[in-house]
Amino acid sequence: MAGRRSRFPDLETLIRSPDPEVRNLPVDAWCAATPAEAWPAALERLDRFWRESDNLYERVRALFFLHAIHRFHLCPRLGAGGARIPYAGYRFLLDRRFEEAIDAFRAARDRDGEGALIASALAAAYGRLGFQTLADQVRASVRSVRGNQWAFRMGHAADHPLRVRPELTEPDPASGAFPLLHERTPVRMDLSHSAWSDIFFLGMDYPEGARVLNVSIDLAVRGRDPAPEPPVNAYLRVIDRPVLRLVSVDLGASADITSLAEVFDFARDYLGLLKAAVIASGLVPPGLEGSGQDLADVLRRLVGPGQGLELVSHVNGIPKGSRLAVSTNLLAALIAVCMRATGQTGSLDGPLAESERRVVAARAILGEWLGGSGGGWQDSGGVWPGMKLIEGVPAGPEDPEFGISRGRLLPRHTIFSREEVPEAARRKLQDSLVLVHGGLAQNVGPILEMVTEKYLLRSEREWQGRQEALGLMDGVVEALEQGDIRALGEITTRNFFGPIQTIIPWASNAYTESLIDAARARFGDRFWGFWMLGGMSGGGMGFMFDPAARAEAQDMLLETMTRAKADLEHALPFAMDPVVYDFRINEDGTFGSAQRGSAALLPPAYYAQALPRLVRLDPREITPARRAELDGLTGRIGEDPRYREVAQNLYLSLVGRAEAETRSGADLARLLETHGFDPRHQEEVRAQLRAGRLGLAQNRLPSTARLEDARPGDVMAAEALPDSARRRGEQALREGEVGVVTLAAGTGSRWSGGAGVVKALNPF
Repeated sequence: MAGRRSRFPDLETLIRSPDPEVRNLPVDAWCAATPAEAWPAALERLDRFWRESDNLYERVRALFFLHAIHRFHLCPRLGAGGARIPYAGYRFLLDRRFEEAIDAFRAARDRDGEGALIASALAAAYGRLGFQTLADQVRASVRSVRGNQWAFRMGHAADHPLRVRPELTEPDPASGAFPLLHERTPVRMDLSHSAWSDIFFLGMDYPEGARVLNVSIDLAVRGRDPAPEPPVNAYLRVIDRPVLRLVSVDLGASADITSLAEVFDFARDYLGLLKAAVIASGLVPPGLEGSGQDLADVLRRLVGPGQGLELVSHVNGIPKGSRLAVSTNLLAALIAVCMRATGQTGSLDGPLAESERRVVAARAILGEWLGGSGGGWQDSGGVWPGMKLIEGVPAGPEDPEFGISRGRLLPRHTIFSREEVPEAARRKLQDSLVLVHGGLAQNVGPILEMVTEKYLLRSEREWQGRQEALGLMDGVVEALEQGDIRALGEITTRNFFGPIQTIIPWASNAYTESLIDAARARFGDRFWGFWMLGGMSGGGMGFMFDPAARAEAQDMLLETMTRAKADLEHALPFAMDPVVYDFRINEDGTFGSAQRGSAALLPPAYYAQALPRLVRLDPREITPARRAELDGLTGRIGEDPRYREVAQNLYLSLVGRAEAETRSGADLARLLETHGFDPRHQEEVRAQLRAGRLGLAQNRLPSTARLEDARPGDVMAAEALPDSARRRGEQALREGEVGVVTLAAGTGSRWSGGAGVVKALNPF
């Protein structure tokens, strides 16, 4: 690109130019065309530019230019001399105080000279500040979307504008049970995301390049579930206790919340998604955070005296890493059921209107950013029915993003009619596609960060790959409209091996490509193509075959994935055994229903979780509404085998627990006596603990103690020991005379590439 210009534009011009040919020039080309001695002055100007600019996107792109030039161009040119990384700047970096870190690193550089160490530190700080600035602006845009604004302005319970519909607050006269709202939502399967163009920043900065085609689908795990159904379920009902009860059936977590502070404490438990839905839907508006208000007052205003709400989430066994946006669609379902309950939709039953879907999508985005997860704007596609094209839209004068970004936060959804994509084409897609979960659970966050960074820097190969992906998107739409599924498979395969891997090679892996090779070898021209669901491959994936070979392909893929997992599980982060799905296109989108009387029961898995706690309660503690629910459950046990199985398992567990407790009590007494347990001494220690004379607070060194560094003579390397000492140590290990104390820090999925990890499984 640089060769076509007599003089390369400066960095500020690359950022600000209205001319796409200039604005899309890569920063690498600027470095190649500009003498290195001119870089310091240019970088100083760019540092002033990001500090002084009022435009978010100019600031973000300037920060990423500074990051890339320091990391990839300055560092290789500089030696190890110059300034060292100052401790204060490092602390600022750890504390996410990036501007202060940059100032500290620059001061050290100005004082002690430029070097690779300080350039590397500046690169890290500029890059993290760029992402932080981007996230802050997306949050601001989410808050400013129509439908979200009022919730941030409300600061007192008396101002709450919402009320639970009256028909939900009265128990059924015959059964005594409160009505139950049920929201059933499909997940979304993307046929093409045009090289991750649904990332908020890309859609808002480059709306003409943000295009996604996805399909709402029902799911069943092949061999386990009888038929595909909407996999995402949300339930809401009034309860006769003034609490906010949140229940995640899948995570086995529940809480009766009595304070506003706990609603906004996302790290407290595994109920963060439900809390985000409660806040984003307006039940507990975000403006109440830190207001000092009482949750009981909010519930009294919202529901009525002495009453509360129960919100329940349940996903039908879709594992993590499916790349089907399960969490976002679950959040959308929870928000939708809360909006139905409070009169924010036109009906309790049926699908949502288009305007209501858009509000739900906006609030799902708000909920994701409140909870800290983020996400793409196509992820709530399950709210819409069938097949839809989702596109970025330039911001107009009526949009809150106008003057801030080129595009608006919320995209446009265009649902394909039966005339545009005929029924035969839809059926052929269902008959040829084998949908699988390969078993990998990977952290897609770093992939999306790299996509954003490469877009901002306009890296030449990656930018060309993005343009190619946009061209292939047109082919995907055309093949679908014509019902040519074989051509569709060829295009999605070309997209995966071409633009996707040109931009991010890490989107693929040996496991995925071995499956593609096996399908080609087994089925030849009956294998029509592959596509990657979501941000990277290995989890949710699609394989297209001649419909006549689909059943055979399902069996072959499950067998091949299971065998490949056994070969590669020590090299890749597998979290589960692979599965094959049955699916069908959902033509309703999210769908609500109100269940009343004895039919107002939650799913069997809810009772499998709740009943063991209920049977331990004093009967006087069971509220009338809960008693009516249990009566209804008793009636359902005789009619529905799923509820009968729950009751049988509960009975067996209670009988087994009683027998086990009787046996374990006798065994424990025998063991304690054998090993010299002293009950009197135990009571003395317990009394001291309760009195505060023992405990961690008292486990400290006296103020007179001196702490000194270890001296060389204080530590002996095992390699220097004589053979006699080594033999003695080995004998002690064999005889169990050595104790090992392991301090296990948190080993989480982000550090293990997404894999599930058992902490401190092995002390060595």
